[in-house]
Amino acid sequence: MQELSRKNALFTDSVIRRMTRIAIDCGAINLAQGFPDFDPPKAMLDRLAEVSYAGPHQYPITMGAPNFRAALAKKCGRFMGRTLDPNTEMVVTIGSTEAMVDTIFALTNPGDKIAMFSPYFENYRAQAIMADCEPVFIPLVPPTFHFDPNVLEDAFKQGIKAILICNPSNPSGKVFTYDELKLIADLCIKYDVYAIMDEVYEHIIYDGHKHVYMNSLPGMWERTVSCSSLSKTYSITGWRLGYAIAPQHLMDRIKQYHDFNTVGAPSPLMEAAVVGLEMPDSYYQEFGAHYAHMKKLFTDGLRDIGIPFTDPQGAYFVLANIGPYLKKGQTDVEFCEEMARKVGVACVPGTSFFNEKGVNDIVRVHFAKRDETLYEALERLSKIKEKMG
Repeated sequence: MQELSRKNALFTDSVIRRMTRIAIDCGAINLAQGFPDFDPPKAMLDRLAEVSYAGPHQYPITMGAPNFRAALAKKCGRFMGRTLDPNTEMVVTIGSTEAMVDTIFALTNPGDKIAMFSPYFENYRAQAIMADCEPVFIPLVPPTFHFDPNVLEDAFKQGIKAILICNPSNPSGKVFTYDELKLIADLCIKYDVYAIMDEVYEHIIYDGHKHVYMNSLPGMWERTVSCSSLSKTYSITGWRLGYAIAPQHLMDRIKQYHDFNTVGAPSPLMEAAVVGLEMPDSYYQEFGAHYAHMKKLFTDGLRDIGIPFTDPQGAYFVLANIGPYLKKGQTDVEFCEEMARKVGVACVPGTSFFNEKGVNDIVRVHFAKRDETLYEALERLSKIKEKMG
């Protein structure tokens, strides 16, 4: 038989999704894959019940249902501080994952280089490779996850085509400051580089930090694509409603890839989600307060147990240090699989996120769960030394 694609040798299956399968298999609490175990807003569920009978149930316009895009443009424009054209400056995708893939293919050619910060969301490296691009990594230095401006510019000097930024960051929880984004923006303009922003956690910000949209910075609207989704903001990760926002000269190219990548997002789910997009500002304030509560509950529990971790500025992940519990010669992947089965809590090995060699003592854990789930997870984690010894 003929040789299959050689690209498969350059990345593995998703370790995050693999840990979900392990959690299901052994009955562990899944703090690996970042989805909540609480319901979406009631208004969205009520509307979904109506739509299940009234429709629509057929193909939508490929770029997204007109009423959904109108509501999305109004909501996103309100937070971005600009008027968005729902017909020329956005496309609705199958989650933000598709938005990212469409964007990378639309902006790059085989052999181009894409810069990204490390630690990075595991999808990014694989997406770059699938587009025949070369990832260029810029280290974020823990525990604050700052970057060296000289190292950053060195990446630009390598002739990168685009820089991919997750803000707030998965997995580090870093929220990039205005000054940091301005520094990156100035380099994008100086070296003629596109900015691809993953902003799915834009409404999950803690402790006085502020989310700044890259496309709001001077000179950046023309060269920025903002990718996001409704998954995290409305607790509907399974609805797979994402989007990309960009100026028309970029969006036209992105739409071309979207048109043949997927026929369109699910019609009934777009219809039901409109009521979510029309929520008042008070929804986002209550939403943020809920996540601040979950963060405090979980991180206080980790402190009581004595598990070291980095305190996130945004998103809903912590990077925990499992060095004291590792057996000699044990990898973080082996540790996570053993912990899921023996302790009953699933997390993600840090080597899935770090390009730097020797990072074998970090795991990613998420806290987007009901109080009772978090209390049970903390109770199980309190026995980690005993069960992993």
